[in-house]
Amino acid sequence: MKNEVKSLLVDPSASMKLSKIDPDTTFGIKKEKLMDDLAKLVETMEEFQHKLYVENKKALLIVLQGMDTSGKDGVITHVMKGFNPLSCRVESFKAPAGEELAHDFLWRIHKVTPQKGFIGVFNRSHYEDIIEPQVWNLFPKSVYMERYDNIIQFEKYLSDNKIKIIKFYLHISKEEQKKRLLSRLSHPSKRWKVNEEDFQKRKNWAKYMQAYEDVINHCSTKWAPWYIIPSNNKCFRNWAIAKILIETLKEMNPKYPKYVPPKIGIKSSSQEQLVS
Repeated sequence: MKNEVKSLLVDPSASMKLSKIDPDTTFGIKKEKLMDDLAKLVETMEEFQHKLYVENKKALLIVLQGMDTSGKDGVITHVMKGFNPLSCRVESFKAPAGEELAHDFLWRIHKVTPQKGFIGVFNRSHYEDIIEPQVWNLFPKSVYMERYDNIIQFEKYLSDNKIKIIKFYLHISKEEQKKRLLSRLSHPSKRWKVNEEDFQKRKNWAKYMQAYEDVINHCSTKWAPWYIIPSNNKCFRNWAIAKILIETLKEMNPKYPKYVPPKIGIKSSSQEQLVS
């Protein structure tokens, strides 16, 4: 992985401040280059996914978090299209309700973690069960501090069971969010995405930034790292995530199983004789 992309990784031993990370960052790479590279990266993603599926020994879990309009759906559309839906599942999480509330907060998450050979994509995740309560003061601090520990242990358990976890926070500015909300309101095909909750959350922008900082600083580990993805530029956002996914899959190193010729009572196992 290039040093520039490595710089997006949150160091578990340091304290990260979102205010010090420029959401306009593109590493100086031109739009055309980003788009050309992305097309090649997407093709490579499918090759790795096929090996992962056939090997059937490991799984990959991708977590997408960010403020409204930060581009979670856009990443799924433009980056995850490199994965065959045969062995890739996208899960979306809203406020827990019904049966979910009758269980521990990780119950609904564990049910949909990817099986061996599969890739899982979480559009929002178990981190919502810390971020939202913290912003809106739904629980005492001791509760979400305990949830930090629960999540760290949960992700370690998944990692120990050969589920590789990689987490992306899509970092946009408040001004960029305003532009995107206004753009949605001006397009009938997108207007449905905007609701009163979006504007209420904007009023609490500083609290959300603090909540995300706390979550990321507490829960970025070697086995489940967080990456801060500057996302004001959509092309850079998609390129950076695809680049990191490729490097992650390379490290996982999935391989096709070794071929063992069938024993069918013939002396030679040449291809011609096997299919004659």
